[in-house]
Order: sequence, then structure tokens, then C-alpha cells
Amino acid sequence: MNSSDRVGTLIVGASQAGLQVATSLRELGATEPITLIGGEARPPYQRPPLSKRFLQGDLAEDRLALRGADFYASNGIELICGEWIETIRLTDPVTGAGEAVTRGGRRLAFTRLALTVGGTPRRMRVPGHGLSGIHYLRDVDDALALRRDLAGAGRVVVVGGGFVGLEAAAAARAAGKDVVVVEAADRLMARAVAPAVSGFYADAHRRRGTEVRTGTTVTAFTGDERVRGVRLSDGTLLPADVVVVGIGLEPRTELAGQLGLRVEHGIVVDAAARTSNPAIVAAGDCTVLPHPLTRQGRVRIESVQNAVAQAQVAAASLLGLTQETRAVPWFWSDQADLKLQIAGLSAGYDDCVVRGDPATERFSVFYYKTGRLIASDSVNAPRDYMLVRKVLGDGGTLPPDRVGDESISLKNLVNPPTAVA
Repeated sequence: MNSSDRVGTLIVGASQAGLQVATSLRELGATEPITLIGGEARPPYQRPPLSKRFLQGDLAEDRLALRGADFYASNGIELICGEWIETIRLTDPVTGAGEAVTRGGRRLAFTRLALTVGGTPRRMRVPGHGLSGIHYLRDVDDALALRRDLAGAGRVVVVGGGFVGLEAAAAARAAGKDVVVVEAADRLMARAVAPAVSGFYADAHRRRGTEVRTGTTVTAFTGDERVRGVRLSDGTLLPADVVVVGIGLEPRTELAGQLGLRVEHGIVVDAAARTSNPAIVAAGDCTVLPHPLTRQGRVRIESVQNAVAQAQVAAASLLGLTQETRAVPWFWSDQADLKLQIAGLSAGYDDCVVRGDPATERFSVFYYKTGRLIASDSVNAPRDYMLVRKVLGDGGTLPPDRVGDESISLKNLVNPPTAVA
């Protein structure tokens, strides 16, 4: 084994959240050494385009990088790529100091620790799951392999009707493939949107030539060495040259477990991104945090916005500063020519109101709980989306009995009034 490398802050996970922790530490005046380490061979890059423009070949790989190569050296950030942390331990649980060891035997001592380790795609374990031609989509290599495979495919089956699955389905359909989407729930994107939005997207994908099957599960993949078919719970066998599986994300919690941190469907953190050991912070897809607006219950938010906002707070906490994550969560999904933009979190809503006509492929859905606005989904309606983000951020609301009336400007419905450009 190599002798232990001396570092100040160790950030495990060269993700968007990891890079933001490092950047924010420097912006807040931290002068100690910073080491950012990740298992992928590439520097931190954007992940959202992987199932969208990059998969379609509309975005070059070198355009994915979050920062130029000179950024790290000029900011005193040591970037280590292609090294996975295998074990980690604390030498001082009070201060959070300790040592990490990579799979290659490299030792990294640290005085402060941030976990930004993200997650891995949830895997299917049905018969035939190991056949070639079955793809998961999380990193650049996944996207490149899928893009190559799609080039020679005629029939594509997408398992999972969430954002990633539907984005991949839209990309495959745009390339002229025969596409079938299989979703176990009774509607698409069921965890994220209201039935009206689910129904709209099912119809919209069908209008564009994609077959959508809901309420059925995959029982097996068939083929010899390569996948040739997908067996469904109703007995149907769908022919397939390529399969894309998008059934959710499993947060990486192994290192947190080694450190004795609290884990409940993710690394548990407070509003200041502190783990159950307040000397250690965590940010991004690997965490569960208090609802950023209501503070009621814990949520896991898989979005760039949350990764950045939470990482900024995590950096402050490492320096003993008091900040909390209170930014309005937002998300987006590009599926063919349909842009879905979500502001807020709709979980727990008891009423929703549609503004606009879904038949025009431009409308919004506003979610309410006990009469107060908590979220919105906007399809090709960016002005609605931006206004709701501002309203929620200002603690305002929109009246549910009038928000559906398109003859009234949304700006004139804001309560309390707020300046909206």
C-alpha cells in the first residue's frame, strides 16, 4: 500500500454535488487542501443530457464537462478520477477526521469529510437479466453503449415509465425505432405527477408512435447470449433488439454504513446537510433530507437543483457556518418536443387544477394542500413554471378557484402580491 496522502477536506463522489461542495468551500474562503475523488475516469460532468440530447447524438461528449481542465488546479482542488473508495474510517469521531482507502490501495487521510456519492440504477433480477443488449442509463459509458446498440436496432423495449425511461423512449422513437414502454404502475410517472399529466403523456407518446403498456410487469428476458424478447406478466412476449431499464435509483450508502451514519432509504441529513454525525456532511442523490419548504417529513430529491443547493449548504456546514436548504425544488424532462417543468413537490396534495387544454400540448397543473399551492407541472408552458417557482419561493400562493381561468393573468392572482417580470 502507498503511504497515506495528507489532505484537508475529502469529498467522496466527483458528482455535480461534489464539485459544488469544493467550489463553495473556496468561495467561502476555505484555504485548506481539498481532494475530490470519483470512481469514473472522467472529471465531473452533466448527467441530465445523457437520456436526452446526448443519447440522440445532438451533444458532443466534451460539452458535458461542468468545468474546464484548468479550473481544478487554479482553485487548489486535487481531482482524482477512476478511483473508488473501498473502506473509510474515522480516527476522531468528534472532528470527523479519518482515513479512506481506495480499491487500488491508496490511502487518503482527511480532516473533514463530505459524501456526495450519488446512486446506482435499480437492477432487475428476473430470468435473463444478464443478457447483452439490456441497458441501464446512469453515466457516459452507459449512454455511449446504448447509443451504439440503438444504431443497429429496430425494436426497443423500455422498462419503466419514469423520466429516464420516457426520455430514452422518445430518443429511440425519434431515431425511427419501434418502441414499447412497459410500466408496472397503472400510469406513467406516477410518483411525480397527477393522473391528468400521466394520461396526457401516455396519449402523447402514443400519438408519436410509441406503444405504452401500463399495469404490467416484466417476468423474464428471453434470448441466447443476447436479448430477443421481453416476457410480461400477462403472458405477452415483446420482441426486442434492445432493452432500456429505468426503474429508479438506489442511493449509495455503503460508506455511510461503515462510518455508522444513520441510513433510511438514503443517508439521513438535516436541513444543513449534516449527517447523524454533525461533523460529516452529505449532499445529492444519496441523501434524504427534510422537505425544503415545509420541513415536514424527509424526502429524497433527485435533481441538479437540489444537488447544487444542498452542496452549497454542506460546504458552509463544514466551515461552521449556519445555512439551510430552503430552495424551491425544480425538475424538468424533455420528451420529444414536450418540455415538462416541475416546481415544488406535489406529494400529499389534496386538490389539483388544470390551466389550459392538454389537447394543445400546452398546459399546467397546479397542486394544492389545504387550499395552498405546493407545486405545479407545466408542459410547454415555461411562464407558468417560472411564476410558480417565484411564488413558492416567496411563500405566496395562487387561488385554486381562479387559477384555471386562462382569461386571468397568473401574475394578477399572486397572493401575497409579488413582482414578477
